[in-house]
Amino acid sequence: MPSNVVDLAGAERAPRSPHAPRVLIYSHDTFGLGHIRRCRAIANALIASFPHISVIIVSGSSVISSFQFGDGVDYVRIPGVEKQSDGSYEPHHLNLDLGDTIRLRADIIKQTVLSFDPDVVIVDKEPVGLRGELKPSLDILRRRGARIVLGLRDVLDEPAAVLEEWSRNGALEALDTVYDDIFVYGLENVYQPLTGLPGQHRFADKLRYLGYLKRAVPSPMPPNRYPRITKQPFILVTPGGGGDGAGVIDWVISAYEADPTIALPALIVFGPFMSREKRKEFAERIARNPKLEGLGFEPRLELLMNRAHCVVAMGGYNTFCEILSFDKPALIVPRVRPRLEQAIRAGRADELKLVDVLYDPSQTGEGERDPRVMAAALHALPQRPPPSQAFMPDLLDGLPAISRALAGDLSLPVRSRALAQTAATS
Repeated sequence: MPSNVVDLAGAERAPRSPHAPRVLIYSHDTFGLGHIRRCRAIANALIASFPHISVIIVSGSSVISSFQFGDGVDYVRIPGVEKQSDGSYEPHHLNLDLGDTIRLRADIIKQTVLSFDPDVVIVDKEPVGLRGELKPSLDILRRRGARIVLGLRDVLDEPAAVLEEWSRNGALEALDTVYDDIFVYGLENVYQPLTGLPGQHRFADKLRYLGYLKRAVPSPMPPNRYPRITKQPFILVTPGGGGDGAGVIDWVISAYEADPTIALPALIVFGPFMSREKRKEFAERIARNPKLEGLGFEPRLELLMNRAHCVVAMGGYNTFCEILSFDKPALIVPRVRPRLEQAIRAGRADELKLVDVLYDPSQTGEGERDPRVMAAALHALPQRPPPSQAFMPDLLDGLPAISRALAGDLSLPVRSRALAQTAATS
């Protein structure tokens, strides 16, 4: 074997013919739709800016096949793992224990890295992957010279929780020794997700705040497939994936049951992860109210968001980006368990006059949900100013900022870039 070629176990990049750059995006996906929808938006934006590249998303999402991807984007699905209400994890489908499932996921990720041989890697939120499953692949990527980027949403959790989790799993060390860049998909003056972590000076020069990820209306538009409510001004109610959204949906339905004078009707989208029992119960109540209609799952939620007059949502990152992108008056009802992420984001957005916020008293320990309180909020919502009235510069610059940040790695074929670098240093 020639001296500059080693087998795959050696993990060195073998000589090869020139090819267009390759991007791998890792999304652990253990709960809801947020991670895969964020990664899809980034992948599609990169392909739009650099049509010659190839992007593979490695994801544990059970609904990834429901989404549209641009030409040049594909995905590898690893076995799913579900996050439980107490914060623990269990395999989604396989009759394996968690340890065996993580090992299987890690092996598939490693083989994808070896075969695809990416030039740029974007890791979504989890610096070492779920339970460290990404560590073997990160070692290979480091030795092969890939540019390794950590992409973070605006809010992770309260600082103490982030510090405890990342100290335990080795993520803090990875920030210093593994990652070339840390991209925050938000603004520094809105929230700083790494505040409170020790050794800030060790990764401060890697940290970039890029702005939120603007969403567009998908095309082509589908034929008349939406409920009749969408042909007039309506309130869109979305709990995201729906796995923990029963409370907000129950509260909204109860408000319409208690107050028939609420002016705008509401379309409630349950999400793919809401339990069958809850969906059946809600559907029966919705059918009895002429101002309500329901929809199971819409992977192109942007279409409905664009049509809606205003929005009621739980306040996950992607829904927040859509509210900003389509400039909709919004009422956020954030969850507070098992993470404070949504509550922190909602609180800052409320302070900045981007949205209104209503906390669920049954989650905060302040009592039961009062339908009249939600009804009053729904009466006021259509008159709320849209987020654009808060006048925040560069708020939605995230996607073009990612493309600009990676342009040096994605604009030229890898071999041409390597030759150019060699010539520059000779």
